[in-house]
Amino acid sequence: MEEEKVGKVQKFFAKPNVAAIEVTAGLLRIGDRLHFKGHTTDFEDTITSMQVEKEPIEEAKPGDLVGIKVKERVREHDIVYKVAV
Repeated sequence: MEEEKVGKVQKFFAKPNVAAIEVTAGLLRIGDRLHFKGHTTDFEDTITSMQVEKEPIEEAKPGDLVGIKVKERVREHDIVYKVAV
């Protein structure tokens, strides 16, 4: 499948399992499939919820810093790709 680099992980919050992602390209929407890739990270997940400053949003654009609920641990500087379906 084709992938487009859309951002990178800035921080990970373990208790709610949320990744803070800086969007660097493209648009992210609820329902998009993401691929998290790093030194020890490699998994795909679907965006089920997304927030900016604790406010739910439907779409994120370049320059946004968004919180996305993830199923596994991610690490700072992991690259985030959007998987084309």
